[in-house]
Amino acid sequence: MLEDASLPVNIALFAGAAAAVWLAAVRLTRAADAIAHRTGMGQEVVGLVLLGGATSLPELAVATTATLQGTPALTINDLLGSAAINVVLLAVADAAIREGPLTAVQRSPKVLLVGVLGMLMMAVVVAPSITGDRLVFGIGGWTWTMLLLYGAALWMMGHSQATQAWRPLRSAGPSAGSKEDEGDSQPPLRRLVLQAAAAAAIILVAGFLLARSGESVAQQTGLGTNFFGVVFLAFATSMPEVSTVLAAVRLKRYAMAISDVLGTNLFNVTIIVLVDALHPGGPVLVETGRFASFGALLALVLTGLFLVGMIERRDRTFGRLGIDSVAALLVYAAGLAVLYALR
Repeated sequence: MLEDASLPVNIALFAGAAAAVWLAAVRLTRAADAIAHRTGMGQEVVGLVLLGGATSLPELAVATTATLQGTPALTINDLLGSAAINVVLLAVADAAIREGPLTAVQRSPKVLLVGVLGMLMMAVVVAPSITGDRLVFGIGGWTWTMLLLYGAALWMMGHSQATQAWRPLRSAGPSAGSKEDEGDSQPPLRRLVLQAAAAAAIILVAGFLLARSGESVAQQTGLGTNFFGVVFLAFATSMPEVSTVLAAVRLKRYAMAISDVLGTNLFNVTIIVLVDALHPGGPVLVETGRFASFGALLALVLTGLFLVGMIERRDRTFGRLGIDSVAALLVYAAGLAVLYALR
């Protein structure tokens, strides 16, 4: 449908959908922050489950459509490219704050747990291209492993005994659930949930339109499917994360911002389960090959760089960016060069 439209029309659709996604994601972040206060859930859980799940809806829609159309490789490249871009968004958030490096001012050790779990799942994504895979009840054995690992990750976050073991090097503003943020002016929980659901629905529809119009633009400009999926389509479906991360940073909900990114990546990897189930051939991760595997490795390394920054806890910057953010940007640029060569 959109591929039959002219390039200017697709560009206009892309811009309009991007604006709708941005505004809806800002509203979603505010509702999620208020829900965290009302329910007593931490920023990490809200970022992981609510923001991470909602901002993954465009990837879910694109994955379903592309797989049914017989292009599972495009879907996998989109998911893994989004994972890498999402981590790079932490560098964007880093530039938007004044208190110091993002990884030095965030307060929660649970964020580190989310990041490690995400790295484990990315490692499983790479495994089929090395060891091969076999179908088990319609999907690959390694895909079942990813699904089980995602369930274990959610259980661990819900039962984590991690305490507030760290303190930020500089004041990072009030944390979620602090009394100075609470007040009777907050709307009822039911209204907040409805607001979040409405914003998520807009993100789903507008995000899908964003991705499809972006795909048409890329095809009309002659880019290859692999490189397009891992860069341009991935950027389009990552637009909700851009908005929610920056909105969370403006609210000084730094743990929520990081958990949103890392939680989205956890959810995106599990979308591969759906792709594998819908794909009529063999295990989908075996068919996608080394291009997708390197995309997963890139996301894994980028996540590791920010985890190092959170463990090291040093207040070192280069310009307005933490050293880990600078390193992540350089690694991402180098990774894109390798992916372009592999396309």
